[in-house]
Amino acid sequence: MLEEFKKFVMRGNVLDLAVGVIIGGAFGKIVASLVGDVLMPLIGLILGGIDFSGLAIMVGKAEIKYGAFI
Repeated sequence: MLEEFKKFVMRGNVLDLAVGVIIGGAFGKIVASLVGDVLMPLIGLILGGIDFSGLAIMVGKAEIKYGAFI
């Protein structure tokens, strides 16, 4: 049974998928850092020091924090 699993894992598609997931996760963190630490402070500075993180609306009892998304 272990031998069959090894054959399955070593097929190209499974290995490519695993590599893609790892690279995608790392790339996502790099982009999040670029946006959060470089671009947003510059945009806030250009717009006069506006802090978007506090923007939110209430829908029923739920608070939607769209400022963190912006």
